[in-house]
Amino acid sequence: MSLISVKNLSFGYDGSYNNIFENVSFNIDTDWKLGLIGRNGKGKTTFLKLLQGKYEYKGTISQNVDFDYFPFEVAHKERMAIEIANEIAPNAQDWEIIKELNLLNTDAEILYRNFNLLSGGEQVKILLVSLFLKGNNFLLIDEPTNHLDIETRNNLVNYLDKKKGFIVVSHDRNFLDKIVDHIISINNTNIEIQKGNFSSWKENKERQDNFENMQNKKLNKDIEKLEIASKNTAKWSNEIEQSKYKTNNSETTIDRGYLGHKSAKMMKKSKVMQQRIQKAIDEKTNLLKNIDRNDALKIIPLTSNKTPLILANNLQIKYNNKPIFNPISFEVNNSDRVAIVGKNGIGKSSILKLILGKELQFDGEFKVANDLKISYVSQSTETLKGSLKDFVYENKINESIFKAMLVKMGFSQSDFDTNIQDMSEGQKKKVLIAKSISDQANIYIWDEPLNYIDILTREQIEEAILNYKPTLIFVEHDETFIEKVATKIINLKK
Repeated sequence: MSLISVKNLSFGYDGSYNNIFENVSFNIDTDWKLGLIGRNGKGKTTFLKLLQGKYEYKGTISQNVDFDYFPFEVAHKERMAIEIANEIAPNAQDWEIIKELNLLNTDAEILYRNFNLLSGGEQVKILLVSLFLKGNNFLLIDEPTNHLDIETRNNLVNYLDKKKGFIVVSHDRNFLDKIVDHIISINNTNIEIQKGNFSSWKENKERQDNFENMQNKKLNKDIEKLEIASKNTAKWSNEIEQSKYKTNNSETTIDRGYLGHKSAKMMKKSKVMQQRIQKAIDEKTNLLKNIDRNDALKIIPLTSNKTPLILANNLQIKYNNKPIFNPISFEVNNSDRVAIVGKNGIGKSSILKLILGKELQFDGEFKVANDLKISYVSQSTETLKGSLKDFVYENKINESIFKAMLVKMGFSQSDFDTNIQDMSEGQKKKVLIAKSISDQANIYIWDEPLNYIDILTREQIEEAILNYKPTLIFVEHDETFIEKVATKIINLKK
């Protein structure tokens, strides 16, 4: 056991007005299993890179272990997986690698296949096993669950539960609850470490936010009274100044020098009062807690008079004349929220494509009602580019509603000035979701919408869905989201 010590850490990107971190200090025990959480854009990945010494910073970071980062950058991916594992962990024996893969419920035969031909989940397993076998290292695991199906995530949970000495960035609440013993949260004003899992952290955070909200209300009332006093003082000061120049027939004999002297004295007194009031306002404003906003998102779905909206009887999608899953039957009606689950590669996205009207080969009966308006969130963000203004124009969406949704999901003014291709993956996903919920549609079709999306925004999306009850068909691997949102589940099997 040893400590990772962070003292007075300050960091900001060149050209940025504000620092991301300001005089941050804390200690981490290298035996801890930490979940790193925070809203998109708060600096989670930046913090991991600072630990690795990738950026210059003020303050000190000291440790007696080496930091290793996941996802590990693999060169020459056409090599066999065992070669890559041996390169990452040169002191590990092959039997140790196989033993670790067994803990992940994975057949050792994947070691003898080309790495680039493995599935995303298989590549994740090879890299994590190899990194844990290096020795004297502390792992920085950055969003390992993205694109992983539920079964693979659960395998990963069982594996990491037996390990120690890592920080994992994840927005999957169920995943965090099962594997971490400490939470490190990047908040608006500080970095905080708490013992426990995500659920215990959230309970404490809600309790703390409720207390701070009460304090904020009191401070805002005090500030409001002070601002009124400041305006009254300014008005009084102005009236005194104007009195120097007012004359009438009865005042012609008054000494103007006396009036000027009296006015100047009163003006000085009013200026001192204004300065004191402004200082009090500034002090109370600085005491306000910068609590994460959790403003409600809004969806305005369209209702169709057609029943059902979608009908499938013994449906099997086929590739090269071979069915990819067992026959399924389902129907979708107004306000149904249908989750499609199953292993990666089994055809979940193919069902969404079929609903969207793509030409796919299938057996069985499949019908979609005519004249339905569909709003779609794709799994990929690769096509996003240009400014948000261009995006609004090209997609013919209401700009004010679209931007309001983004603000509620944590976008700042500087984010609006950033080209979409330069945004983080989480921000890109928010662009797609904001577009979709800004649309009025009969059916919302979302393909893995929550990849890279922070926990607070996930909860906002859940609340909006439960409040407005849109007809929704989605593919997602976040079990908490599925449990809260879905009214029907289609489970695909081979």
